Amino acid sequence: MKKSPVNKYSQYGKFTKRQKMTETLRYYGIRDPRILSAFLAIPRHRFVPPDEQDRAYADTPLHIGFGQTISQPYVIAFMLEALDLQSHHHILEVGSGCGYVTALLSMLVKRVTGIELEKNLVSRSRSILKELDIKNVKIVHGDGYKGFEPNAPYDGILVSAAPDEVPEKLFQQLKDGGSLVIPVGKYAQMLKKI
Repeated sequence: MKKSPVNKYSQYGKFTKRQKMTETLRYYGIRDPRILSAFLAIPRHRFVPPDEQDRAYADTPLHIGFGQTISQPYVIAFMLEALDLQSHHHILEVGSGCGYVTALLSMLVKRVTGIELEKNLVSRSRSILKELDIKNVKIVHGDGYKGFEPNAPYDGILVSAAPDEVPEKLFQQLKDGGSLVIPVGKYAQMLKKI
């Protein structure tokens, strides 16, 4: 099992706020100690714009610019637990946005491919991930609902943005026995694990 070094990013501060966030996640039923350690380690405030940094550790979605948001910590943790992540996994993250979930995944699995439609977010997330010296990730620009065939197949696929129905291309890029975790629905969304 891959172990998350919780003090790896202590120089970025706000460790007490990260502790409170993980306590909230535990209160809401998140039990995987590796996921909790990753949330404790990764400095979420580095991934959001300066005007959102004071709220970075609240259990709420935040604006990340370009008309997009980052999900609340509980939703992210719930989706990560649903994937049943193993340290040898290669995961595709559809809608990698600011790179925060990519960073969390990097501490939990062997390899992460993130795909994001907004070019500016691709550049920004690559920059932050490089600053944090996270090397087992690749962020690409493109339509995530088409997946990213060059790196397929994947042990799991995590989708952040909700399509009306599950994109068929994603199924084709899953390994046998792999899992797809995706919110589905135009108006009312339902989280599905397939």
